[in-house]
Amino acid sequence: MFSCVKPYENQNYSALKRACLRRKVLFEDPNFPATDDSLYYKGTPGPTVRWKRPKDICEDPRLFVDGISSHDLHQGQVGNCWFVAACSSLASRESLWQKVIPDWKEQEWDPEKPNAYAGIFHFHFWRFGEWVDVVIDDRLPTVNNQLIYCHSSSRNEFWCALVEKAYAKLAGCYQALDGGNTADALVDFTGGVSEPIDLTEGDFANDEAKRNQLFERVLKVHSRGGLISASIKAVTAADMEARLACGLVKGHAYAITDVRKVRLGHGLLAFFKSEKLDMIRLRNPWGEREWNGPWSDTSEEWQKVSKSEREKMGVTVQDDGEFWMTFEDMCRYFTDIIKCRLINTSYLSIHKTWEEARLCGTWTQHEDPLQNRSGGCINHKDTFFQNPQYIFDVKKPEDEVLICIQQRPKQSTRWDGKGENLAIGFDIYKVEENRQYRMHSLQHRAASSIYINSRSVFLRTEQPEGRYVIIPTTFEPGHTGEFLLRVFTDVPSNCRELCLDEPPRSCWSSLCGYPQQVTQVHVLGAAGLKDSATGANSYVIIKCEGNKVRSAVQKGTSTPEYDVKGVFYRKKPSQPVVVQIWNHRVLKDEFLGQVHLKADPDDLQALHTLHLRDRSSQQPSDLPGTVAVRILSSASLTAV
Repeated sequence: MFSCVKPYENQNYSALKRACLRRKVLFEDPNFPATDDSLYYKGTPGPTVRWKRPKDICEDPRLFVDGISSHDLHQGQVGNCWFVAACSSLASRESLWQKVIPDWKEQEWDPEKPNAYAGIFHFHFWRFGEWVDVVIDDRLPTVNNQLIYCHSSSRNEFWCALVEKAYAKLAGCYQALDGGNTADALVDFTGGVSEPIDLTEGDFANDEAKRNQLFERVLKVHSRGGLISASIKAVTAADMEARLACGLVKGHAYAITDVRKVRLGHGLLAFFKSEKLDMIRLRNPWGEREWNGPWSDTSEEWQKVSKSEREKMGVTVQDDGEFWMTFEDMCRYFTDIIKCRLINTSYLSIHKTWEEARLCGTWTQHEDPLQNRSGGCINHKDTFFQNPQYIFDVKKPEDEVLICIQQRPKQSTRWDGKGENLAIGFDIYKVEENRQYRMHSLQHRAASSIYINSRSVFLRTEQPEGRYVIIPTTFEPGHTGEFLLRVFTDVPSNCRELCLDEPPRSCWSSLCGYPQQVTQVHVLGAAGLKDSATGANSYVIIKCEGNKVRSAVQKGTSTPEYDVKGVFYRKKPSQPVVVQIWNHRVLKDEFLGQVHLKADPDDLQALHTLHLRDRSSQQPSDLPGTVAVRILSSASLTAV
């Protein structure tokens, strides 16, 4: 995954470092200079900021002091607790931070080789579908010789300040990190997919079954290397970073650093007694101010846990910002969780693997409605289908589908101002089994995301077998931008963009003919089918001009619900559409009956309930059962 890392702004770390060592100078980054433009995108600076290299701040600078841990980090003056919380989560995962901080041993200061130091560092972040290598110099903003942004508890440790500088360069400036989003940082550190969960809306504090289910999902994400954070919504500006009586802070991002089921009791009693408590460990990026309720550092509840279990959990009594609480209390006091799951696409893994489809798209404006691709959300019915459309298949009887759209991140700079996100979201429609061209009319909406002006929007949904169309949109029509669509399924989904509105014309069209009519056939179900002792195992086939669509087998019923659709572009509208019903047998399938449909555009009756007939071409006779069919035909090929 990291083999093809792209140099950010075409700055090659190795070449720049070699050039500095050859000239015996320390690197100064021309793309992110030590000036106010790298600090602010608006407003005037406060106290005089001096940019200093680590060697001018302390005597023995180091990238890491005694390794890396979530205890290293402290929030600075900018409102970036969200970034510090993401770094705390990152620090607890060696396999992840070593990817964000590549070749860390080579980048570390070496006191024995001072001439090998060139004042240059590089870090990897996942941005808009690719890993980028961001190069920075080591000049950091200070006031009174103190780092003013993210800093370590050890004065001579600089990894978090340098990672933050590289991230600020990506964002445009340090001020752009003020009030950001933990989910974005977690994704940028991992290339994973972030799923926000509203604990209040889901009523997880009071619904024990839902809470247990959520804990299992959180535990699974944590155990498989994912990153998680939590926060308490601040409704007003006065609420921002207000401390509650229980010790927690509103409007503040906490890193979740451990998730586990804790065994209660002592000695053999604990072993044989199966009582376990769902618990979670969190960390405040301030490095102080902890939860003071049940299971806080000095609470009496810890007497219920054996000394060995406490040591295994790393329980301490310092006010270091890290604390344990039950998952029930967490759901009661916190309002939001963000799970960043690492999507496992490796076939060699023992854990569940996913098939990922990744497609880049754009919302663009055009005067021609058939070429316009910025139609806005479903509220704008006249233009909604003018958005980009993507088709995918669910190939199992039911499958979990993860879908994420991300808009291209915008920089905040002195010249362009703050980079604002568009309000984005998407709808998913279940469509005909054989659809190959763009949708032009509403069909069954299988699922839909929220619309929000965040960088990415995520949806997890269970869907039955069939074909689906995703329509990603901006909330308002006419807004333009780039987006990345990621679709994860259990088996390959053949996800692709639908570009054509109708069958293309070619030089053969005049010889072979071109469709005169489009017909959508929706077979709802059947009733009164020829029955056996266990009921019929029936399926339906829709045939039209050599094309056919087949439903799944409906087992053991004489009143099956097929809910299967097909769309046909007809060159010979006079030929009927044939709907056949078959009984699935071990050796040979049994014909149960068929109907012929004229599917005339002038037929105003959409829903037909028709008697099944045999296949006699002369005088077809009735067979047991009826079939319910909804038909839509039009001479305009872009009507369906």
